[in-house]
Parts: sequence; C-alpha cells; structure tokens
Amino acid sequence: MPRPTAAQLAYGSATVVFSTLAMLLLSQTRTGAGIAVIAVAALALGLLVAMTAPGPGAFHVTRRRARRATADEHLPSTTATAAARLPRQRTHAGVSSKARVSEHSR
Repeated sequence: MPRPTAAQLAYGSATVVFSTLAMLLLSQTRTGAGIAVIAVAALALGLLVAMTAPGPGAFHVTRRRARRATADEHLPSTTATAAARLPRQRTHAGVSSKARVSEHSR
C-alpha cells in the first residue's frame, strides 16, 4: 500500500476536525460514550476521505488519457484517400481564389 501524500493527510485531518465539531454541536451530547462514538465516526470518515483523495499525478494521468482518446477519434481511417482527408476550402461568392490570395490583411 503506497504511503499517503501530504494533501491526503491534510484532507483527512481537516475532515476529522470539522466532522467532529459538527457532530458534537449537532448532537449536543455530554456523555463520554457519545463523545467516543462521535470521535470514532470522525476518524473513520477522515480515513475514508484520505484514502479516496486522488494520489500524486492522478490528474495528469487522467488528462493524458483524455488527450489520447480525442487524438484517436480524429485519426483518419486507412481506407480514406489523401484528398478526402484534406479540409475543404471555403469558396467566396464571385471572388476568385487568386484575388483572395493577393489581398492584404487589415
């Protein structure tokens, strides 16, 4: 099992602290057994959050997989001809392509 990262420890610790405070305030318990149950529940919740938080590099791996999937979708089929793979050029009504090439951008 890999060691938890600093971010995972921070998420888990923050969850333990805030969930303990929230449960103590909402339940308004004053007995030792009630406080112990809340503490154990908060520790379990903090452990769950820490272990389910993404590990190092998970974001980059996901982005790489998504980029690879979209690149695979855009690959042309092997049966297509080279002319069919070229993007079509827009035709402008009444203007020849040579006149358009000689124009300057403004």
